[in-house]
Amino acid sequence: MRTRIKFCGITRPDDARRAADLGVDAVGFVFTRASRRFVGITQAREIRAALPPFVSVVALFMDDEPGWIEDVVSAVAPDLLQFHGGEPDGFASIFSRPYVKAVPMASVSDVARHIAAYPGAAGFLLDSHARGGQGGTGAPFDWSKVPPANGRAFVLAGGLTAGNVADAIASVRPFGVDVSTGIESAPGIKDAAKMRAFVAAVRGADAAQVARDRSART
Repeated sequence: MRTRIKFCGITRPDDARRAADLGVDAVGFVFTRASRRFVGITQAREIRAALPPFVSVVALFMDDEPGWIEDVVSAVAPDLLQFHGGEPDGFASIFSRPYVKAVPMASVSDVARHIAAYPGAAGFLLDSHARGGQGGTGAPFDWSKVPPANGRAFVLAGGLTAGNVADAIASVRPFGVDVSTGIESAPGIKDAAKMRAFVAAVRGADAAQVARDRSART
């Protein structure tokens, strides 16, 4: 299976275009004002206009007002919403968009139970922050805490870099990986060389897994 890649915290059109050129599947815009990677609606629309077809736009929120979320959905037309706060399933499901729920792996002791509380989620982003944190800390969590997916889509985040993402994929075999700090020179400013290296590492990990699977069948 090909590991999907999301670059989060995009704040500049050039970074969005570069992500698309590298074959990244999705880019994330942070609409929570407390974040150092916050983008407003005008800025987000400019970045979105720079993207070619078939690159998904993900809008990230954390305990934001429903009116603000509705404004973003109406003006930016994201393909997917991503919730990082205490939003319950009933709230996350009302915005006419599929959503992904972030799981704060630093503080959730029973991950399977936490996930079960979100039957409407399209998938789950397993991040290294604690409950109440925003993510984007640049620190990984203990990948052995990831439970069996059981048909749910898990996206691995938290402290991923070109140097460790292959090990993460081999350990967890997630549906996708999500990176922000690991491809930056400063918060919200993506580094072209780090972006290329990250994608190359993911593709290399996928190729290595295909070779292992083929060897196991022979």
